[in-house]
Amino acid sequence: MDFTISEKMQAILALINEFVDRELIPLEREFATKSFAQMEPTLNAKRDMVKKMELWAPNHPVEYGGMGLTLVEHGLVSEALGRSPLGHYVFGCHAPDAGNAEILALHGSKEQKEKYLAPIIDGRIRSCFSMTEVDLPGSNPVMLDTTAVKDGGNYVINGHKWYTTAADGAKFAIVMAVTNPEQPPYLRASMIIVPTDTPGFNLVRNIPVMGHAGDGYFSHAEILYQNCVVPQENLLGGEGHGFVIAQERLGPGRIHHCMRWLGICNRAFDLMCHRACHRQMGPGKTLASKQIVQQWVADCAAKIQAARLMVLHAAWAMETKGHKEARDEVSMIKFVVANTMSEVVDKALQVHGGLGMTDDTVLAFFFRHERAARIYDGADEVHKVSLARRILKRYENISVR
Repeated sequence: MDFTISEKMQAILALINEFVDRELIPLEREFATKSFAQMEPTLNAKRDMVKKMELWAPNHPVEYGGMGLTLVEHGLVSEALGRSPLGHYVFGCHAPDAGNAEILALHGSKEQKEKYLAPIIDGRIRSCFSMTEVDLPGSNPVMLDTTAVKDGGNYVINGHKWYTTAADGAKFAIVMAVTNPEQPPYLRASMIIVPTDTPGFNLVRNIPVMGHAGDGYFSHAEILYQNCVVPQENLLGGEGHGFVIAQERLGPGRIHHCMRWLGICNRAFDLMCHRACHRQMGPGKTLASKQIVQQWVADCAAKIQAARLMVLHAAWAMETKGHKEARDEVSMIKFVVANTMSEVVDKALQVHGGLGMTDDTVLAFFFRHERAARIYDGADEVHKVSLARRILKRYENISVR
C-alpha cells in the first residue's frame, strides 16, 4: 500500500483547503443564523467559483462533468471539505445527491440519465433518498412497509418514510419500496424514481434535530406516500434489486462519510488547540498549561491519525479488492471514525466552555448534527455484531496453536 499523494493531488488539495479557509469558513456565522433559502444565492456564487476553478464534482466521472477522482483521492478531498458544513455542498459532492448520482450512473436508463443524472451532477437540481421508515429499523433495509403495486403501466406507492435528507426543495426522490413481496427478503424491494411534484408525495414536515428543523438542503423530512402514481419506467435497475443497489451505494458512501468526519475532527482539533493556547486561566497561564487538556490533545491527535489510516486503507481495499472483500474494513471504520469524531468534537466543546455551546463557533453545529453518525448508515452496534460474526466464523473450522 502506497498512500503517496501525487503532485497533482497535492495541488488540488492546497486549492481546496485555501478555498475553504477564505470563502466558506467566513460564511459559517451567517449560515448559523439564516435559512438555506437566504444563503442559497451566496452559496450558488461560491459554486460558480468552484466550477471556474475546475474543482466541481470531484467524485463523479469526467464524462458526466466531474473530476473523475479515485476513491482514495476523493477521500482526501472529502477530508478537506469536511472542515466546513458548507464544503461538500459548494463543491457538488454532497449527500444524498452523490449517492443518487452513483446509482443513476450505474443502473439508470438512457432517459433517466438525461432527465435526472445530468442536472444533478451539474448542480441544477437536488434529490433525496427515501428509505428509512418511522416504525421499522433503519439498520435493516430488508424490513420495509412501503409498497409499490403495479396498476397497468404504473406503480402505486404507499408508505411512511422519515429522515429523507434534503427532501425540502428536491426535484425527485429515489424510493425504496416492496414490489415483490413473495420473493426472499433480499429480493423484495426496488428503487423507484418519484418526482416530488407527483400527487400523493406529501412532505409532512422537516424533522427538528435537537431543536433545529432546518430547511432546504440542510433538513431531514418526514414523507407520506399516499397512492402516489408513477410510470413503471421510473424503476431504477431491475425489479427486486433494491437491496443489492443499496449495498453498492453504501460502501463508497461510508468511505466518503468517514473522510468527511475526519475533516470535522481536524477542524475541531484545530479550534481546541487554538483555544487552549489563548484562553487565559490566570496570570501567565492558559488552558494549554493544564495536564488534563494536554492529555486530551495527545489522545485526540493519536486517535485522528489512527482513524485516518484506517479509512485510507479501507478505500484502498475497496478499490483493489472490491466491495465484498473490503466489508470488514468498511465496518471497522464506520464505528471507529464516528466515535473518534464524537470524542474530538466533545473535547473541543469542553475546552471552549460556554463559548462552545453557542453558535459563535461551528462546534455546536457539529455536536447537534454529527451525533447521528453513530446511528445512520447502520448503527455502530449493528456493524460491530456483523463484523464479529464474520471474524468468528473464520475460526470455526481451524486449529490455532
